Amino acid sequence: MTAQRFALTPGEPAGIGPDLCLLLAQHAHPHPLIAIASHALLSERAALLGLTIRFVSVSPIAWPDEPAPAGSLFVWDTPLAAPVIAGQLDPANAGYVLETLARAGQGCVAGHFAGMITAPVHKGVINQSGIAFSGHTEFLAELTQTEQVVMMLATHGLRVALVTTHLPLKDVAAAITDERLSRVTRILHHDLRTKFGLENPRILVCGLNPHAGEDGHLGREEIEVITPALERLRAEGMQLIGPLPADTLFTPKHLDHCDAVLAMYHDQGLPVLKFKGFGAAVNITLGLPIIRTSVDHGTALDLAGSGKIDSGSMDVALQTAYAMATSQVQA
Repeated sequence: MTAQRFALTPGEPAGIGPDLCLLLAQHAHPHPLIAIASHALLSERAALLGLTIRFVSVSPIAWPDEPAPAGSLFVWDTPLAAPVIAGQLDPANAGYVLETLARAGQGCVAGHFAGMITAPVHKGVINQSGIAFSGHTEFLAELTQTEQVVMMLATHGLRVALVTTHLPLKDVAAAITDERLSRVTRILHHDLRTKFGLENPRILVCGLNPHAGEDGHLGREEIEVITPALERLRAEGMQLIGPLPADTLFTPKHLDHCDAVLAMYHDQGLPVLKFKGFGAAVNITLGLPIIRTSVDHGTALDLAGSGKIDSGSMDVALQTAYAMATSQVQA
């Protein structure tokens, strides 16, 4: 059977993304992995790191059907606008970063790639260039014309999805509406089934307030919004447990018997996940018609070209994309 191809984007060229691509190239992989990147950038970074990598040029005209051997990397050359110095941001290359993402995303939609794995971008320098950019998630949602996406992070033994993401804490309660909670939960349930092969996923749902509101004494969002929404979703056949107090939900008693946790806001669920698996966690965008995984860290400009980076999160992102592609079924 022909191996499935995967796209790899190196993100910010002055950061550690190119280094991560080169570290991956040192090992053999079960599927063709195609770096959508500047050939010149990868060559220069390899020389800086003292790595001997054989670069094999590929393009939509002739995709590889077999994996590259260890020490080799398939590259779909995407030219830079300006030379890169490791650790030094340059707004001139913002368009290059977005072109790599567009090529990967469009390639996934067209069926050339089974999924895409992304190294970190630097949102600030892209915006500094005059291009409005909120992040990978929003960019890919627009590219694929997806109305709603869900952020989920995962590490060994734990998956955490978020109802709200990058909101000030003072705005979270108002953002947790019946419509939003229902939409996010349906996407989470759907993708656990179709992209992870879980026939009847068991999802634990956090309350918003301490002690899940304590019968309304510590807040009424659980009574007025969360519980009614969950009851309606259970009537659709979903296996939802909660709302549970977040301070006791994240314990083995509950986690040992669940497939994912749905947290109400960013810092309710992610500190626990990152404590459990920082450096070995993956960021997954749910709701897209394609598979997209990413590292759980930033560009680390100070480490670019140093040879002192840990590729653990990129390794997990890669293995997760492989597993999702293998598990993917039709809803």
